[in-house]
Amino acid sequence: MSIQTPEEIRAAVAATPSAHAAPAASALATAPAADRVGHVEQHGTEHVPASERHGRPSSLFWVWMSANVGYLYFVVGGVLMLLGLPFWEALAITVVGNLWWALVGWLAVSGPVSGSPSVSIMRAMFGIRGNKVFGAGLGVLIGLFYEIINVAFATLGAIALLAHFGIGLPAGGEWVVLLVIGVLSFVIGVYGHATILALAPWFSAALAVVFVVLAVFVFGAADWTYEVAPMPVADHWALVMLGFAIVASSPLSWGIGADYARYLPADVSKKAVAWYTALGGFVPAVLIGALGVIAGTAIDMTDPELTIGEIVPAWFTPIFLGMIVLSSITNNVLVAYSTGFYAQALAERISRAATTIVTGVVATAAAGWVLFLSPSFLDALSASLELAVTVFGPLVSIYAIDIVLRRNRYDGAALDDTRPGSPFWYRGGLFLPGMVAMVAAITIAVLSANTTLYVGPISNALGGADLSALVGPVLGAGIYALLWLTTDPYRDPARRPGAASAAIIETDAAASARTNGDHA
Repeated sequence: MSIQTPEEIRAAVAATPSAHAAPAASALATAPAADRVGHVEQHGTEHVPASERHGRPSSLFWVWMSANVGYLYFVVGGVLMLLGLPFWEALAITVVGNLWWALVGWLAVSGPVSGSPSVSIMRAMFGIRGNKVFGAGLGVLIGLFYEIINVAFATLGAIALLAHFGIGLPAGGEWVVLLVIGVLSFVIGVYGHATILALAPWFSAALAVVFVVLAVFVFGAADWTYEVAPMPVADHWALVMLGFAIVASSPLSWGIGADYARYLPADVSKKAVAWYTALGGFVPAVLIGALGVIAGTAIDMTDPELTIGEIVPAWFTPIFLGMIVLSSITNNVLVAYSTGFYAQALAERISRAATTIVTGVVATAAAGWVLFLSPSFLDALSASLELAVTVFGPLVSIYAIDIVLRRNRYDGAALDDTRPGSPFWYRGGLFLPGMVAMVAAITIAVLSANTTLYVGPISNALGGADLSALVGPVLGAGIYALLWLTTDPYRDPARRPGAASAAIIETDAAASARTNGDHA
């Protein structure tokens, strides 16, 4: 797609009805043909035109709620207890670590203004070619990582559910269960945006009811006098920071807020977009994570699918197992949808629906290896979460600070132009501030990590404290901002990509407002 000229932009602005006019409101209330419930969404990484924007920010709450009313948070809460953390500290870490959801909400504000998914917006941070590595490339790896976790959890839950009803599996039958779960995990993501929005409230309600009932049993069985053996101060703080890194890895992995906000009209409230997105993730993550912590005072959380039977009645066990299956699938809906975008950015001639299917097949196969061939799924999960934050943190923080630096001005048409010489081609398709910031921040974060598989030299020098969830995001944003402000073309605001477009739109909007005021 070619870049819009100033004349074309003026014409488009002039032809666009006022956001407050009744005809426009009516048009936005109806989903466009490219984004209908029960039909495969037609849009991919390209921006959504203004004429096809619709919806309200409140819908974002249910999208993120349905994806995060999930079993993973229950497990993470249990992991904090398995680390040997005191009860009240584990609860506090659950809350503080999930405050990163505020950053996810902030990323979502870039969706309505650009009409683009996050992977396309990241071209502004890394350049057209650089984005294939640091945006799309890392995005595919992150997406596959969580797809594998979700498919694995759902498969384990389904196998346990079958066993509960006395249904034995023949040799190799677990692979059939895996295949069925794989299909169910990715089919909604293939259909896309409108179908996800339509189903999200129903998934949220069903899962929330199950967790409320579970909470009743967990609270009844909890050991409120639970205490852990005292440990040296240095070891204690090392566990605190390790727990924080594990909890923070989940919100910091969602660098895709724009994907679900890009269909909203450009003039929607940014505060509403940010709040509904952040709360949709934060509320269930904290409540369910805390429930996992409390459960850890009563049962061994190494294998909750089996030990949960010690504190719930027999009739609730299959419901609990069904919740594991459904919540893992609903989380995969959002993950698979955005992973399809990342993969399409690497292979632009393939549709988003096709890339969603391909990545789903890869994730399902990998989940089979993790489940049935690797030695310990829970150990592999903990180690992966501990190290994953070293990559997630810098990526999300660079994205967040770029929104601040550009004052959330992103030209969707310019972002779609991937030809040499396009606004975000920079030099050779690379934008060095973003690339340098990513490499530097990831390197320091890895050196500051303390995991079950690896202890970095910085962490070792600090007595085992894991600072990766803090230093990665802070360094990523700081280095990027410093280089951004001292690199061409940003020393000249008029030469910044999209600056001319934004100025023209603002000028025409101001002129329109003055004209309307004169006729009032």
